[in-house]
Amino acid sequence: MTGRFKPRLAPRPLDSVLRRLRSLSGLSEAEQDLVRNLSERRERHAAGDELIAEGQTGRRARFVVSGWACNQRVLPDGRRQIFSFLVPGDVFGLCERPAPPALSSVVALTALETVEAEPVVEAAQSGEAPGLARALAVARLLDQGLLFDHMVRLGRQTAYERVAHFLLELQRRLEQAGLGDSQRFPLPLTQEILADALGLSIVHVNRTLQQLRRERLIELRSGVAILLQPELLAGIADYRPTSLGRVPPAARTDRRPA
Repeated sequence: MTGRFKPRLAPRPLDSVLRRLRSLSGLSEAEQDLVRNLSERRERHAAGDELIAEGQTGRRARFVVSGWACNQRVLPDGRRQIFSFLVPGDVFGLCERPAPPALSSVVALTALETVEAEPVVEAAQSGEAPGLARALAVARLLDQGLLFDHMVRLGRQTAYERVAHFLLELQRRLEQAGLGDSQRFPLPLTQEILADALGLSIVHVNRTLQQLRRERLIELRSGVAILLQPELLAGIADYRPTSLGRVPPAARTDRRPA
């Protein structure tokens, strides 16, 4: 029975990082080898570990290999605002030298594995790796776009629209990282984390998720989210994927509860 079944190949440690960089710019074989050779510089972190402290200088650029982290600020009374999420393939701690104080902290939300990105950054800045330089530049621009989208989400969208928009954004990012498809993706976030990201109470997040489930727009199964009608969700949330060129607005719908 030889040749009937093929074993599934395990993903290589830096597949998500390479996939992300190649989605942003063409890379030469030498540039891809440079990324692959980072594997010996991996570090593991537990959920709750602070990778970058607010105000910290002298930080190192790192890629997320596996797990989730976030950029956040915490008020003196314990209230937290999450600005963005870091998923496999993303880079953080990247800045022009000399490094200014960090404007937010980076905290692991799950068990996390990262890898030092400094060899890639140095090659890009020296001009030896133009493809990587383009990829890192585009990554910075896209991060800015995601932050602007988040500001609009918090400032002008209803809870219903916010949750729909956020789920669509995560689906697209995780599909690009090879961790999901056009409808299904991992969602290892508690409702408390969602509330801190979306500027809502936990009760409001729960009520909104239940409404989306009742309307057969989403399903949530043991840490996995399924978008049952992504096109309808995009209309509800006016979701336009952040890119270097904005696509035309999606068809709008009247299903916009307060």
